[in-house]
Amino acid sequence: MESLPSRWSLAQGAAADPLAAAERACDRIDAVDARVRAFVPEPGRRERLRAEAAALPHPGPGPRPPLYGVPVGVKDIMHVDGLPTRAGSRLEPGLLAGAQAEVVRRLRAAGALVAGKTETAEFAVFAPGPTRNPHRPGHTPGGSSGGSAAAVAAGMVPLALGTQTIGSIVRPAAYCGVVGFKPTHGRVPVAGVLPNAPTLDTVGVVAADTDTAARGAAVLWDGWRPASPGGPHPVLGVPAGPYLEQTEPAALAAFHERLDGLRAAGYPVRTVPVMADFEWIAATLFTVNRYELARAHTRWFGEHGHRYRPETAAMIRQGLALTAADHADALRARDAFRARLAEAAAGAAVDLWAAPSATGPAPHGLAATGDPVMSLPWNLAGLPAVTLPAGTLDGLPVGLQLVGRPGADEQLLSWAGAVARHLPAAPR
Repeated sequence: MESLPSRWSLAQGAAADPLAAAERACDRIDAVDARVRAFVPEPGRRERLRAEAAALPHPGPGPRPPLYGVPVGVKDIMHVDGLPTRAGSRLEPGLLAGAQAEVVRRLRAAGALVAGKTETAEFAVFAPGPTRNPHRPGHTPGGSSGGSAAAVAAGMVPLALGTQTIGSIVRPAAYCGVVGFKPTHGRVPVAGVLPNAPTLDTVGVVAADTDTAARGAAVLWDGWRPASPGGPHPVLGVPAGPYLEQTEPAALAAFHERLDGLRAAGYPVRTVPVMADFEWIAATLFTVNRYELARAHTRWFGEHGHRYRPETAAMIRQGLALTAADHADALRARDAFRARLAEAAAGAAVDLWAAPSATGPAPHGLAATGDPVMSLPWNLAGLPAVTLPAGTLDGLPVGLQLVGRPGADEQLLSWAGAVARHLPAAPR
């Protein structure tokens, strides 16, 4: 595959002319997406986007709407007026139809153009979509938001929407060498998004850089108030123990190298023994996830189960075997874990947790989307997280994950932007 150009950053003013931005997005999609396969195929995409760009109200002499003329990819589990929702499945789109997602309404109200639907793992679970990693097409882009991550990494759009139930924004963004930002659970509305596990589901963004992610967050997050820049460096907490040991040795060594660089830049780094019972934490999340997934698919799976892919069907059947009491016990365990994690952070005076974004770079092969384990505890606790490009390992991108306090999404992203300046760049 051709070497990729610079990411499409909104800091470059690329969307000053909506029609030009629409043409640029379509030109890039036409040039590379036959190989990357980040977008769901759409006959007449260029004509639709031209019409959307032409229909945008002229902003006049005042400030432009925050995403005026910006082409955005939308993960194909979110309803978009005028485009079908397939969710990476073999079910008829009519079965999955619904009112436009609130996040899409907010995008369009802010002047954004929907560049198209991005490919997803089936129903945002584990059965992969057709997308390839833009850096090496024989490697996975991650999932389930792999289409969104690849679309940004390949320069087709500067911003895309994804969802995360376990690790579906952070992992693919890391594999593709871009920024992925998931909110505190509940800060971004999920109305109009096909559910996976509502207790865990979050809508977030994949972006070319933290500035572009902030532009998207300001539109999508409820009550977004940008944090004031400056101030002392945050204290980074490294969660020592079984959790960190899930990382591949070379990736763990690279993570510690990044921490050494941050120490040299003045960031306090503290090792905090935490999550000694990591297997129990993982079991808690999977109980919640599988139970809620099965209930979300009760009608569709009951009538069309033969059309589901084996990976998805297996998870639904596991969930059907769980009881309401199992689910209630898991939710109580989740609450206890969340309190314990907050206590550990407070006791060590940690501002942000720092961890690898994935167990290593994108694995070779397209039959699976990679291991989400490095996002698992943070998503169980409902905490905001961001992955930053942090250089390469064996020529493929790796990411640094920063995790903030609940509700402190603005401060997390502000600090992440500063941290990013001290990290090696992703391949371009």
